[in-house]
Amino acid sequence: MLVNLELYRVFCEVARSGSFSKAAEALYITQPAVSQSVGQLERQLGRRLFTRGRRGVSLTPEGEMLYGHISSALGIIATGEEKLERMRHLQAGELSIGAGDTISEHYLLPHLERFHSLYPDIRLKVINRTSGQAIELLRSGAIDLALANLPLELSGIDVTECMEVHDIFVASARKFPHLRGRTLEHWELAQSHLVMLERLSSSRRYVDSFFLSGGVRLEPEIELGAHDLLLEFARIGLGVACVIEEFSSDYLESGELFALKLKNPVPPRSIGLCSLAGVLPSFAAERFKEMLT
Repeated sequence: MLVNLELYRVFCEVARSGSFSKAAEALYITQPAVSQSVGQLERQLGRRLFTRGRRGVSLTPEGEMLYGHISSALGIIATGEEKLERMRHLQAGELSIGAGDTISEHYLLPHLERFHSLYPDIRLKVINRTSGQAIELLRSGAIDLALANLPLELSGIDVTECMEVHDIFVASARKFPHLRGRTLEHWELAQSHLVMLERLSSSRRYVDSFFLSGGVRLEPEIELGAHDLLLEFARIGLGVACVIEEFSSDYLESGELFALKLKNPVPPRSIGLCSLAGVLPSFAAERFKEMLT
């Protein structure tokens, strides 16, 4: 039997106040509307719920039993509505994001700091994964948002480009002075002692694909799992490293490293904020998306 929840709300208010008129005042409706609601509920349930008297109304035994259950249920509903309202105003909730180490450190961190300062009651959860793995976590519903190196195959995913980045090759000014100022062909670069990210990273695949389109295969002597390690290996002269220009400014501005000039530079790409298409985000995720975009 399906009963309109509003009928139960009226029933509980009458039971609490012991009066149709007081219940009408509390609910901001007319007394006849209260009487009609109680009558409708009694007809649907097939039981009298109240005994009418000159001093008001009192619950029948059946009404007492029903009130005990319905008042508890309405209390749970009210608590849920209150919590939802707190989440709507970002006074509660969780924001879960998947991103790689480099994006987390150089792009995501300052945005998280600002978000946390504005909404300290939101619990933050960050999972470090490669871009492809973060997208799979997003598809499974394990996270709200993913920050990924583009391009990627992203069917069923909404993507907002947040930042343009440039893949460049850098070298130590002390160890590779003969490369400074020269404009290199791709084949010349491929003959250098290359230091690059592991092949499973999307940024590495993007650079490899670009060079292969021109007939040049890059075979690095050293493969690493972290962008900062690329910079450090290049700084001590262990090779020419492929890094993201925007995340290498300290090394370049200090003069420890310099960027090689290529006759045909790697085209810029983007970091994208990804969410599930057709799925309404949480209040916290929606606000974070607004901040980034």
